Amino acid sequence: MASENPLGKVTPIAEHYSPELLFPISRTQARAELGLTGEALPFRGEDVWRAWEVSWLGVGGRPEIRVGRFRIPCTSPQLVESKSLKLYLNSLNQTEYASAQQLLEIVQADLSSVTGAAVQVELLPLDSELIEIRWLQGVCLDHLQPTAQCQQPDAGLLQTVEQPVDEVLYSHLLRSLCPVTAQPDWASLIVRYSGDKILPESLLAYILSYRRHQEFHEQCVERIFCDLLSTCQPSRLSVQALYTRRGGLDISPFRSTEQDSAGYLRCARQ
Repeated sequence: MASENPLGKVTPIAEHYSPELLFPISRTQARAELGLTGEALPFRGEDVWRAWEVSWLGVGGRPEIRVGRFRIPCTSPQLVESKSLKLYLNSLNQTEYASAQQLLEIVQADLSSVTGAAVQVELLPLDSELIEIRWLQGVCLDHLQPTAQCQQPDAGLLQTVEQPVDEVLYSHLLRSLCPVTAQPDWASLIVRYSGDKILPESLLAYILSYRRHQEFHEQCVERIFCDLLSTCQPSRLSVQALYTRRGGLDISPFRSTEQDSAGYLRCARQ
């Protein structure tokens, strides 16, 4: 696999299948900053990628196209850098395969190799109901006035009251920065939890504190999850960020105390 991160660099398009373009990023350092060491993690979950430009040549050279959906378990030692994933998928465009199943098996093997875990791959028709936009359920925070303003994530912004609830809160205002290019990344954040009520205005303030924070998508979600778990101490918690599509790819990292799978949620910006 690639030895140098291609993000932020001009990279020519590969004309033939090139699995070496995939670039792994270790999860270890970012998790160590959260106090997560060893194999024991406070969450389950996965990183769900959708790739809208998966195309190759079928028998006889006729182009084929699908939407790829890749599920990378959060227990994988590495995540895959997004530009390298795009370049890798582009390298399939001019290569002939006997069937979609053959391509699926190749992509699945390559992603499993680069991440160090078994990756689930699906190749979906563009009219599949599994990629339809779905409305977010729960209470939207975006009309509220945040309790404070902060330039970097601070778990101290989060406040609870002794009122047991089981609810879903969401915001479309999560913005973080790419750690390499410092360009903004946007997401809709969904928090499902049971426990003492989280003051919605305080959660919004916490979400907005990421606006100048530089970290990869998966790492942001894990930081949010750990801060909510340690500060608010819910009995059940799941956090998912639906990041805006960029370069033909979108990602929805999901972390939960209860379940491994994120389901099939997709919002309009994806």
